[in-house]
Parts: sequence; structure tokens; C-alpha cells
Amino acid sequence: MTGYIDPLKFPEAVIGWDDYRLAPLFQWFRDNPITGVVGIIERNPSGNPFIFQGIIRGGELLHVYHKTHLAPEELSLNSADDELCIFSQGGINFGLAISADIEGEDLFCRYSEAGTQVVLHSSAPGLDGDQTTRNWQSGYDWWNGDCKAKLGKYARKHGLANAAATQSGRIVDEDFPGGGHMFDPTGAMVSQTEDWSEGMLIVSVP
Repeated sequence: MTGYIDPLKFPEAVIGWDDYRLAPLFQWFRDNPITGVVGIIERNPSGNPFIFQGIIRGGELLHVYHKTHLAPEELSLNSADDELCIFSQGGINFGLAISADIEGEDLFCRYSEAGTQVVLHSSAPGLDGDQTTRNWQSGYDWWNGDCKAKLGKYARKHGLANAAATQSGRIVDEDFPGGGHMFDPTGAMVSQTEDWSEGMLIVSVP
């Protein structure tokens, strides 16, 4: 929500859930019968900020998750946590994972053992290379392959359905590959977006 992950470059992006800028968001969820996954860079009074996601329903923050596996460049900037986030919707148990959590199969194993049926994985993996010569297709293909290799594998091994949503497009100094993917508990990818463009993937949980 706050638009940038580096708290040293943009310290104003580090906020709490009581920040006035989030008031319209909570109001929207009060007005609409939707459960949403929303992320911020959360202020941490005990250390570096958390990369954080929360579950909002009816205008209330119901569940929270702090990223477990930090990327190498995040180790000096952010704090990690090891608590799972499991919530129920429509009789299905969901869990949350963020970005570099894709590298930690142990997290998906723990979710499975705790009775989770679907893991929602949100990410914004920055693409390498010069922005002026960006090949969007190759960036999308790289991330698409990574999701298949890892999220598909974890789904198959641990009996999970894994859903991935990825930031697309460009910010001031970084590009993102885009892509939405849904894997069933056999590891098969049953739905995906067509390319790197912004879009919406509407799926039924396998």
C-alpha cells in the first residue's frame, strides 16, 4: 500500500495500521462485502520494520502476517518473524506468504501441517537490468518459471493449493514481472494470467 519497500530511501513509507492514509481503505471494506489481503511496511518499535500483510473484512484488521524469509538485500533493512497467519473464508483455511517466502519450503510445510488448504503468495520481485532496455516478456517468463518450479512443487508435496499475485509494471527505479498463478494440490497450474500486464485472475479454489 505504501508503495516502496526500502525504508532508507522513503522512510515515510513505514507506517502503522492507525495511519490516516489507510482510513479510505478501511472505509472501502466497510462498504463492500469482500475479504482482502493488504500489505504495508509496518513500523516496529523493537527494530527494523516488518514487511507485513493483514486480512481486512468489514472494515476491521482481523489477522496479521510478518514476512518470514527475507531476501539478502532486506536483511539489514527489515525484521523477520516466524508466526503463521491462517484465516477462514467460506469454510476454507487460507495462509499468507510474501515474496522471498517462495524460497522457504518449510513455511509451506508448516502451513500444511496446521491445516491450511490454500496459501496466498503476494510478491514484487524486482527485475535485473537497465530499465531503458527492459524485455518484459523475458522477465515474465523468468518469474512464471520460478512460480511453477517452487509453488507447484510445494503444492504437490504438501497437498496445498497455492495462489500467486505479482506486482507488474514500473516504479521510479524498479520493474516487476507481473503474473497471477493458481496451482492445485497436485502441483498443476490450473490458471494463469496471459502476460506481464496488470490484470485480474478470478479462480475457483481446487
